[in-house]
Amino acid sequence: MVGAAVEFEPKGGLVVASTPESLTALTHLAAGQRAAGVTTVAVDAGRLHDLEPYLAPGLAGGVLYPQDAQAMPTLAAAHLLRASGARLETGRTVTGVLRGTDGAVRGVRTDRGDVLAPAVVNAAGTWGGEVAALAGAGLPVLPRRGFVLVTEPLPRRVRHKVYAADYVSDVAGDSAVLQTSPVVEGTAAGPVLTGASRERVGFDRSFSLPVVRALAAGATRLFPFLAGVRVMRTYLGFRPYLPDHLPAVGPEPRVPGLLHACGHEGAGIGLATGSGLLIAQALTGKSPELDMTPFRPDRFDNTDEGAPS
Repeated sequence: MVGAAVEFEPKGGLVVASTPESLTALTHLAAGQRAAGVTTVAVDAGRLHDLEPYLAPGLAGGVLYPQDAQAMPTLAAAHLLRASGARLETGRTVTGVLRGTDGAVRGVRTDRGDVLAPAVVNAAGTWGGEVAALAGAGLPVLPRRGFVLVTEPLPRRVRHKVYAADYVSDVAGDSAVLQTSPVVEGTAAGPVLTGASRERVGFDRSFSLPVVRALAAGATRLFPFLAGVRVMRTYLGFRPYLPDHLPAVGPEPRVPGLLHACGHEGAGIGLATGSGLLIAQALTGKSPELDMTPFRPDRFDNTDEGAPS
């Protein structure tokens, strides 16, 4: 019932390669993921159209990820909040982190008064670095802008979430300049969503016609039928990017009582519940179910952005 309420679809993801070289790199990546417990299925060129009949011809092959799924993030957040029984207050701006004489967190200061608490969780997403700075803890969270195109409603033609193989390298890259790599997926409501772009331009919310054109061109290379489909709207957002592409999750060693759960980049909806569990374990004094060392908030050298300490 909850799955239907949040438009959850365990439809799987399909990464496709256009050249033998990119297929070799993708196969190598999938082998490492398999070793880590991810289910992957190699798909040769002849089977691609069995999975996605409307794909462009001439692709070299791909890898299917059957565990990949889709949900509507806003609906998921609302239902998780309702299920938790937590109280949500909106319309407040945090202007400071309160600390006692021992340096430990005592709550936050807002534009509508102080909120006292024995612990503060920094789950501010792209603004996680600013909240950390209010507590005197450096955390190099940067915004990475991305656009998405939304088409008119269609009969379901795109069955999986379909990625071009170069999407993987773009996600892992550190370039601040514009990168676009096609990601196309259908939705329960009918529209097809097309991404993905990445660029570091601060919090610039300007519409960018070159980015939108690049996304549309990439989508039609994967699915030629989209050339005759109308785009109804676009939207943009800012991914919370940390230089080593791993989130900051867990207690802040430099500020007792401060915990971080931010920097998940584009994977926040997928990693949210796991991050929440780890934070809950830390708050209740339980041992985490995961080695937290790679995610420690103080792993960066503050004098050199991007260099883990």
